[in-house]
Amino acid sequence: MPSSTKSSSGHTLEVLDNGARLVTAPMRERNSASLALLYRVGSRYERPEQAGISHFVEHMLFKGSAGYPTSKEVAEAIEGVGGDLNAATDKEMTLYYAKVPGEKLELAVDVLCDIVQTPKLEAEEFDKEREVIIEELRMYLDSPADHVHTVFEEVLWPGHPLGVDIAGTEESLRGIDVSAMRGYLESHYRAPALVVTVAGNVDHRRFTELLAPRLSGWPVGEPAGFAASTPAPAEPNVKLLAKDTEQAHIVLGTRCVSYFHPDRYILDIANGILGEGMSSRLFLEVRERRGLCYDVHSWAGKLADSGSAGVYVGTEPKKAEEAVRAVVEELRKLCDEPVGEAELTKAKEYYKGRLLLYLESTSSMASWLGSQLLLTGEIVEPAEILTVVDAITAEDVRRVARETYAEQALQLAAIGPFKSEDGLRALLDWN
Repeated sequence: MPSSTKSSSGHTLEVLDNGARLVTAPMRERNSASLALLYRVGSRYERPEQAGISHFVEHMLFKGSAGYPTSKEVAEAIEGVGGDLNAATDKEMTLYYAKVPGEKLELAVDVLCDIVQTPKLEAEEFDKEREVIIEELRMYLDSPADHVHTVFEEVLWPGHPLGVDIAGTEESLRGIDVSAMRGYLESHYRAPALVVTVAGNVDHRRFTELLAPRLSGWPVGEPAGFAASTPAPAEPNVKLLAKDTEQAHIVLGTRCVSYFHPDRYILDIANGILGEGMSSRLFLEVRERRGLCYDVHSWAGKLADSGSAGVYVGTEPKKAEEAVRAVVEELRKLCDEPVGEAELTKAKEYYKGRLLLYLESTSSMASWLGSQLLLTGEIVEPAEILTVVDAITAEDVRRVARETYAEQALQLAAIGPFKSEDGLRALLDWN
């Protein structure tokens, strides 16, 4: 029999007999209900010849199903009641979601379950959608500000699925057929790999009664796993993609802690100080004071057993080395000098405020709860996170910054009219 537990903040978790998990988060004051189906599968689960298949699956499930035979009927079912329907593929997760008026939740359940459980995968639509994705990939390759991040991942994760674009390559996409996709669905889209969440004007019992019968026949058994993380590069590396662009696009960074690591929130605060928002150090120093770029920002992306943290800067090619030097100087300061009390407080308030504002949306709440449960096996309440963040000290920030940036070899990727990597490589020497 299903078992359910209710949290202190009001969301309820139900575990079905086949291993699928259902979560409801009542937000009674909202007129909408957002439904999300999250599967523990993404690009790092793919073998080299399958690169891009997770994203390809996501596209094909919207091309028609048993109950909604065409892509037009799939879209019109949700849009016909004023709702939104979409999906996203990441390295470790694939998400399908619909946002509808609260009284139309049953329709959202029917549409999402139908396209995932009974996709048509017709050969003609399959071949057409492959070409659409290849055009999407070519468009991405023509955008150096986006593409440079994939080039960086190739440097950070050499020879690993994490170093391959989520969309795959044109070669790998042309090697995927309907049979391979059906096999991939069978291997990965299993009940224990599924979390379903709904947030908004919804009742848990009604939601369970709607959804449990739809999931009762879902394939059981453990889904296929992913390739484990490999050791980080021991030496600095630079990968240049020479291109006649007006602007140089540069990413430099390292590996970081996973989303299981106790330092994960400290890393988020360090990242906020470094390069999130217009009051961050990078923005104020590299853009505002020195005028070296239009866009500069940092990120920290955590995975199950590792992650990546780094900085993007877009600058005039002749200023590329000066811009990288300025970024490295800011990294050094973060690693070597304690953060002042006022700046630390500002970073904490920024983090807490962004989290609380994000969770005002039913769609954000549904995806936030679902992704936590899917990836980590638990849901950490917002209040718990805020308490942890409040306890972070300046020494915590300095320690985690050093472990991330000073105690690992910096890696760099760049796209632009470069003739040599020597000048950029020399800037990566921390000593």
